[in-house]
Amino acid sequence: MQLEVIGVGGAGCRIADAIRTAETATRPFLCDVFAFDTDAQALAELESVPDDHRHRYGAGIDTGLNGNLQRGETLGDEHVDELSRKLDAGQPSAADAFLVVVGLGGATGGGAAPELVANLQTLYDVPVYVLGTLPADRERSPDGDPSVPTDDTRPSGADADGATRPLAAANATQTLSRLDGLANAVLCFDNEPWLRTGEDMVDGRARLNRELAARIEALFGATAQPADERATSAETVIDANDIRRILGNETALVSLGYGTQRIESGDDSGSVLGFELDFGLGLFGSDSTVETSAAVSAVETTVGKAIQGKLTLECERTNTDRALLVVGGPPEWLNRTAVADGRRRLESATESTQTLGGDAPRADSEAVFALAVLAGIEPVDRIEQLQAAARQSGQ
Repeated sequence: MQLEVIGVGGAGCRIADAIRTAETATRPFLCDVFAFDTDAQALAELESVPDDHRHRYGAGIDTGLNGNLQRGETLGDEHVDELSRKLDAGQPSAADAFLVVVGLGGATGGGAAPELVANLQTLYDVPVYVLGTLPADRERSPDGDPSVPTDDTRPSGADADGATRPLAAANATQTLSRLDGLANAVLCFDNEPWLRTGEDMVDGRARLNRELAARIEALFGATAQPADERATSAETVIDANDIRRILGNETALVSLGYGTQRIESGDDSGSVLGFELDFGLGLFGSDSTVETSAAVSAVETTVGKAIQGKLTLECERTNTDRALLVVGGPPEWLNRTAVADGRRRLESATESTQTLGGDAPRADSEAVFALAVLAGIEPVDRIEQLQAAARQSGQ
């Protein structure tokens, strides 16, 4: 699956930038990555998005919208055609899907993303997904109390992405409501449980963005054609149709679970990461083998982490309508029986009758990973908490 990624607003652009960084040369899955924002300085600070794919819109706005979602919606409506035309600088017609990335608590991205999603749906006959981050609790009000009423302006001295965004909860719930029926699916990342004790979003956002980007790369990279035609093919291929089937087309909420384990040598006799070295060539031998028990253990461990570990959006596993398991890593470590058992384990944990699984061989990898995709996970306690916070603040 070839993906067109569009970051909108400060958080969305930074995450899109991280996704481009996470893409590997061996498994390219990106058509293009674009960044759209009203903040010129924020665009200039991006590292991976090409300069000609960054676009500032909204004349007269210098540093964002200070949480004013209504203003963001107006700007989105005024500039949606302009933003869509900017995609012509890339190859949007070659994409198998679009991924619009947005910080749901923000005004710029939250205001423009629904308009952009709706427009893309009319222009292209492929799915349009949203990758949205939910605001952390400490972003809701100056003192951390979500019930403290505030006005529509950012408190003096507060950072645009810091711990004093009183409208974040209300913006997030309103934006999710506007996306309902527009996006084919909404992949969610809840910032709150991923922040460390005493850490605010300014300090933690780069780390969180890398975590999220790794999961997106694991999902969509699994569907990519290897750059090297000689690369090992998957035993059970995951393709664009599988992604469409699992994510659906009814704006389902989607959560991702992920586990990884570095591969260690089983002995000290000249092997590295389970491969026998050919010291004459300085290359891994093509006839190397891995002990079955080691491969099975690695797959089982990572699958367990993906299913039972921290999700991008915590939910009851048994609420899942559809599920997908991707297990990747060096081909020798992807034990076929263990991968199949992992899929059955995911099916049992979610009680979903629509569960798919496959492998993603990566000869250059130094780890085994597993990604669990849980789609249609409603109801979600975290969403209900944000809705309650929005009501308490009178928004």
